[in-house]
Amino acid sequence: MTIRGEAPPAGGRLRTAWAAAHAPVAGVPRWARRAAHAVPWTVLPSGLWRIVAVWTGDDHGRRAGDLPSWLPGGVYAVLLSVLCELLAFGAVGLVASWGEAFPRWVPVLRGRRVPTAVAVLPAALGAAALTTLWTVLGVVTEVAGMTLRGTPLPADYPGAQVGWSAVVFHLCYAPLLLWGPLLAAVTVAYWRRRRAGVIPAACPVPPWCG
Repeated sequence: MTIRGEAPPAGGRLRTAWAAAHAPVAGVPRWARRAAHAVPWTVLPSGLWRIVAVWTGDDHGRRAGDLPSWLPGGVYAVLLSVLCELLAFGAVGLVASWGEAFPRWVPVLRGRRVPTAVAVLPAALGAAALTTLWTVLGVVTEVAGMTLRGTPLPADYPGAQVGWSAVVFHLCYAPLLLWGPLLAAVTVAYWRRRRAGVIPAACPVPPWCG
């Protein structure tokens, strides 16, 4: 129980912020809401696999590969996974109020409507790039036994191994094939809704807007 005037517990603030970030605006089709909410989940398995694989390897995350010497492989895996997840979460903004009206904590732009092109162009370019990279080239190179650079897959490529490790690898990376197409579908829905002139409700939840 929270006494008036006291700050809510951390767990309560987290739940409130989570609900605010995912709350859809008026006019969002149910399929678009589900597709947008599914995008971060298509990225999460590969990120977790990447972190676990690097940190449980014989080198304990210190393998450099093509990385600079000052950046340990384990740190790179965590940073890359977090970055991918944040980018994937941007799809939720295409169905939520914070993707149509700038929250109040944004300097200068607070409360103003997000220009349609500002949201649609990056999302459309991202969807095209992701679809090309993962859904098309990813499948083609996997079947051909080549890397994206056109070189043969290395002997230690996880997907080429025998046993459960290869199965887990493919199960974790397969959802990435949906990232681009899902984002493209949600972007089209966002563009249609904005073109129709649907006015989003004001962003009501303090953790995101105040």
